[in-house]
Amino acid sequence: MHCPFCRNTDTRVLDSRVADEGGSIRRRRACSQCEKRFTTIEQMQLMVVKRSGATEPFVREKAVAGVAKACKGRPVSTDDLACLGQQVEDTLRASGQAEINTQDIGLAILEPLRTLDEVAYLRFASVYKSFDSADDFVAEIAGLMADHADISTLDEAELDAADPGHGS
Repeated sequence: MHCPFCRNTDTRVLDSRVADEGGSIRRRRACSQCEKRFTTIEQMQLMVVKRSGATEPFVREKAVAGVAKACKGRPVSTDDLACLGQQVEDTLRASGQAEINTQDIGLAILEPLRTLDEVAYLRFASVYKSFDSADDFVAEIAGLMADHADISTLDEAELDAADPGHGS
């Protein structure tokens, strides 16, 4: 590690701490020549493998921009999109893979987007699941409706458990 003050290559680590909830390591360093101190942050670089085989660093804003297109005209705020971007990046980092293909990034976006806005989810899913016909949309909507039915059945069961006279 080069000292940012004198460019000497002989620096020593004084302290290391985990930062960003385990996503990076913060190191406090000292230069043996000028004796100045500085901080470095080490973070695993996620690499995206494109369909062409080329690789490039993962950029959260680029993934969010794609989702923003699907959310156009929907009641989704920029804060919502920022949270979704963080959630997707956390999921990708948790996979432990240093290289992730674009298809996996799209799939990692689907679940949090489904929770955020179902219409935007359908728009985005049509691209990443390669919908070929209206039947693909119908099947996906049927899955959403089934999830809604499961949730309302669960809610009804919880109400019955809390108030046995509720269903009467």
